[in-house]
Amino acid sequence: MIAAPAGESHSPSTVPPLLAATDLCAGYGRRQVLYDVSVAAGPGEIVAVLGHNGAGKTTLLKAIVGFVPLHRGRIVFAGRDRSGDAYTARVRDGISYTPAEAPVFRDLSVYDNLELGGFTVADRAERGQRMERVFSLFPILRERHAQFAGTMSGGQQRMLSLGMAIMAGPNLMLLDEPSLGLSPAIVQSIFDQIKRFAIEDGLSILLVEQNVRAALRIADRAYFMRSGKIILAEDAPTALARGSWWDLF
Repeated sequence: MIAAPAGESHSPSTVPPLLAATDLCAGYGRRQVLYDVSVAAGPGEIVAVLGHNGAGKTTLLKAIVGFVPLHRGRIVFAGRDRSGDAYTARVRDGISYTPAEAPVFRDLSVYDNLELGGFTVADRAERGQRMERVFSLFPILRERHAQFAGTMSGGQQRMLSLGMAIMAGPNLMLLDEPSLGLSPAIVQSIFDQIKRFAIEDGLSILLVEQNVRAALRIADRAYFMRSGKIILAEDAPTALARGSWWDLF
């Protein structure tokens, strides 16, 4: 892996990373997808994971959240080894995952989707506080709280998916291509909110994206993946200054 000098980050070197995934090897049955992948994210840091389709980006997120079992490697989150934990345990401990496809339950109302997002929260008052936080971030969801999610626009469904993640009360958000299928104006709005999560709520965010320029504009650091491996890690301003990334894909 080629490593560039570290740039400005919300996560100084003296602060332990919230997430440290080391030498991850994972895949589906006998088909290995990840080969010794190591990534880290500090408190309040946005880290982009970039690369072509099939590079292993989504598999990396699924391995971190527990959907894909590890063949080898170690996942340390909030100072504890979570490598063998079940998905539900990782969610309860503060990791949320928002998929690129079908991120909401289309046949349920906006309100019911949000309630499901907070399924690990037993305290009703706490769920209510989180719901109010979501509505403050996305007022359209309050207006459409009784509407079936499947009848909403793509941008509104993406807002709802982010709201569901907030309901889980995460410290780390794993976001898989939140710009998928959205117009440039909506993408900008969604990415502004993601940046706000990091600044106002101190959330760490691991962001998988095909929209390289949009991702790098809000990220602190970036990893580039190719064929299941990290081929480059550098600070986001340096990566953005390249202007073209075809040689990395």
